[in-house]
Amino acid sequence: MNLEFDLSNPSFTLLHRAGVAGLWMTLKQFEKEKIEVKYGLTWQLNQRQVNLSWEGNDRDFFDWFLKESFQLNNGIIALRGLDTQSMREDAQVIVHQGILGTLLQHTSTHKSDGVVTKSLSLGENEPEIQVKYKSLNSYVYQEFAGNLCDKKGQFSTKSISVAGWLNPGAAVRHVAFNSDTSFEELPENAFILLFAPIACYYYILRSKLRDKRAQYALVIPEITNLEKYANYRQNQHLRNAIYKDFHASGLGDAGLKFLTLNATVNIAQTFGIQRCQVLTLGTVAWATQQKTRTDMYVVEATDEVCHNYQVCDSCLKDKGIAGKDGGFVATSFAKELIAENLAKNLPWYFGISDKVNSNELFQKLAYERGGLYQVMQKIQSDEREKLFVKACHEAIRFTYGQISEQAEKRKEIPNFDRETVRIRTGLGRCKNSETFREFITDFWSRAGKLPTLQEHWEELMEFVMLEKNWKKSRDLALLALASYKGTGDSKKDKKASVKDDDSSDEETFGDENIIDIDI
Repeated sequence: MNLEFDLSNPSFTLLHRAGVAGLWMTLKQFEKEKIEVKYGLTWQLNQRQVNLSWEGNDRDFFDWFLKESFQLNNGIIALRGLDTQSMREDAQVIVHQGILGTLLQHTSTHKSDGVVTKSLSLGENEPEIQVKYKSLNSYVYQEFAGNLCDKKGQFSTKSISVAGWLNPGAAVRHVAFNSDTSFEELPENAFILLFAPIACYYYILRSKLRDKRAQYALVIPEITNLEKYANYRQNQHLRNAIYKDFHASGLGDAGLKFLTLNATVNIAQTFGIQRCQVLTLGTVAWATQQKTRTDMYVVEATDEVCHNYQVCDSCLKDKGIAGKDGGFVATSFAKELIAENLAKNLPWYFGISDKVNSNELFQKLAYERGGLYQVMQKIQSDEREKLFVKACHEAIRFTYGQISEQAEKRKEIPNFDRETVRIRTGLGRCKNSETFREFITDFWSRAGKLPTLQEHWEELMEFVMLEKNWKKSRDLALLALASYKGTGDSKKDKKASVKDDDSSDEETFGDENIIDIDI
């Protein structure tokens, strides 16, 4: 019997191509480990094809081959194609959790003998985290041989029904009409889908905007070269990653984190990975009996997007936090907002005002003001946008300076929080270009003479006067408020406002000169 798989097959989706890569990696590992093959198994591999041949009973062959490819290591899923047993324990656990949290969520897909708790490090000088996961006795990938063959044990010539765990989103559409709405695949295509989890990547989601039920993201790469991708999937950045590295704030963050794991090389050229598909799986109100695809992005690794994401990722880092029952990973809210936009090829600040629509969310955003300020200085963006933000920073500085002066005269503590809330709610009431224009002109005029506004009057008026720009300007103004860093001292602030705030790149949230906002 002979099977040939080619990345150029027009019926293949990204998941099928990932399956071809997974099979390629599995056979390469057979070669590396010098596995004693059975049933006369031979194979040929090149950059775009896998050719597989064997002799004897097809069912017996598939049963042996799948059990060799999909194993268990102390209750943890062990994928031979990834050589997972030689990975760091963190990476082994996340592959195990990721597969169970996405493809194999349903209890019918695996047999468990209980829950195991392990302590894993979140990094140097960070707390340990208590991780719980199911310990397995078996899972469906090991036992799929019978589905691929007929009653005589020969490889089936008819299409077979495919469950959602094998091809997410291609499950039965209505349980009352199973035979009419089920999804079918050719047996060879179903076989190749079994190996997709080897080539895919997994992230734990800790989103502040999404449904909490969406706890894992499945990353499916667009593979154009099997050998190059195998080298990428086996590189040390992935094999030696710590548990914290497998966390993402959202789908955009997950996709871009995967595409920029090795920042020292051109991912698209070196490894042939131009884009990836990122999806979540869970239950929906109209089909609680099965796991379905709940959201999906296609993320592309352009030079500008990768640069801007890397800036964002370096300035807005996830942190390990100590807790009563062990540590946990706190993901960046600001990075989630920015990465979602970058993943959709939108301006990095797009729609911030609509999403940050409460005082609670604004406080979460402002908590990261130090990193957010650095992002705004380093990200690739229109220089006029940066000038607009700078003018808003000056207006905030002067306004806080006025509050400080008045409080000093009354021998009171200046209330900057109240003014921050007033500005934020004022921006929230801007529903069209006219109301925004009234707000921003009043805001700037009350602050006094703004050096940046005076010097760049014509460029900045586009942000105020043109109707098409008002939403963009509102987003930038809110980001200016959330990222503002100043002393609140009128004399120091007015003196500092006429200078470029270049030194703030080295400052981080928590410095003495940052105005605290309680959260």
